[in-house]
Amino acid sequence: MRKPLYFKLILAYLVFFLFGFLTIAIIGSRLILNDLIKDKANTLYREANLISTRYSDNIYRENLSTNDVNDQLEVIDTFTSSIIWIVNKEGQLIFNSREEENKNTSEISDFDPTDTGNRNYMTGNFYGCFDEEVLSVFSPINSGYVVMGYVIIHTPMSEIISRRDDILSVFYISLGIIFVLSLIILFVFMFIVYRPIKKISIATQEYAVGNLDYKLEIKSHDEIGQLADSLNYMADRLSQTEEDQKKFIANVSHDFRSPLTSIRGYLEAMVDGTIPPELHEKYIKIVLNETERLTKLTNSLLTLNTLSDRGILLDVSDFDINKVIKHTAETFEGVCKEKKIRFKLVLTGTKMYVSADMGKIQQVLYNLIDNAIKFSSQDSTIKVETTERNETVFVSVKDNGAGIPKEKIKYIFDRFYKSDPSRGKDKKGTGLGLSIVKEIINAHNENINVISTEGAGSEFIFTLPKSKNIED
Repeated sequence: MRKPLYFKLILAYLVFFLFGFLTIAIIGSRLILNDLIKDKANTLYREANLISTRYSDNIYRENLSTNDVNDQLEVIDTFTSSIIWIVNKEGQLIFNSREEENKNTSEISDFDPTDTGNRNYMTGNFYGCFDEEVLSVFSPINSGYVVMGYVIIHTPMSEIISRRDDILSVFYISLGIIFVLSLIILFVFMFIVYRPIKKISIATQEYAVGNLDYKLEIKSHDEIGQLADSLNYMADRLSQTEEDQKKFIANVSHDFRSPLTSIRGYLEAMVDGTIPPELHEKYIKIVLNETERLTKLTNSLLTLNTLSDRGILLDVSDFDINKVIKHTAETFEGVCKEKKIRFKLVLTGTKMYVSADMGKIQQVLYNLIDNAIKFSSQDSTIKVETTERNETVFVSVKDNGAGIPKEKIKYIFDRFYKSDPSRGKDKKGTGLGLSIVKEIINAHNENINVISTEGAGSEFIFTLPKSKNIED
């Protein structure tokens, strides 16, 4: 069973807090205690060193009486709240600031000043002289270059430990405040981040099962909001793609079914004798025209599928667009004679070189001119024009046909779209020519536009980059 994200966040937070508490309680406690011991030892050492320097000669030369020394040590004892001893190097106690408390201590057994190592203090019960743990600080008493004894100051470790506990209490209180504040931040984070992520997760599950109408409602202006908007946009696009796919299949089915129905009907009529033998040639030509229509539709589908799925591989070269226009127009000579349509070529310059894929641009011109002929009435003119502006060549194909209704212009580059419902019958259109044109021009990173007035004709204009390698 998968654990929710908020459970993992809370668990991680609790583990982090536990480790933080243990770190302060164990490692922090030791570090604070060591620092307090060192700080206290340094303070007491300065006092011990002052005593050893001030009284060393007087003590050992008996210039001061025992009572005088004890009185002065008691004053320092009161000031530092510490026990002050003066011992000789054999460990015999000479002076004691609290003699009444240590009456049984006159000699320190196993006394060895080197037990402190490289430090000037040690902790413990000081060779069994105390019932509690104390901090003992040493300062040697020198006479010349000879160590005559030591000033030893003892202070209870309980005071240092108590101070450590006070400091730790501040840390624990601070940690508790931080825990509460961070817990509030965690819940705010869960509200701001986790809930939107949960909604996004639900939305993706809905989209995965095909519910593309599910709307993800997240109102924020951060990255999560942008992600939600992207998912909503993706769902809309997928929904539109699904609709387009259904329309695509319906259009393909219709465009294939109509000629197949005609072919089958004519052939069955010829077989069963409904159409007499003397009319077979007429209807065979009709069947051939329908098969030609199916072939054209199939080729257009294959071309468009190649352009959409794998992209267009362009073989870019420099060529004369005026020459290509002339050759393309010549291929329609027979059709134009039948409909009494004339071409008017208005070409800028003798030659106009562009940089593009000549084969693909020739296909664009063929589709546009073919489209113009289909919708031009008899005894009309189709104008093909080239102009140059700012290193860009504009190619225009204009007819004087029925034109396109204003509300339908935005759909004419869609696959299978037919502005004239009769195109599938008498004009043998597939509804794919302009889609192919759009794909090719887009592949060149150029533009194609249409200007049309219903009842006056249409003009398609596309751009091509002028060749920079060949001058006119």
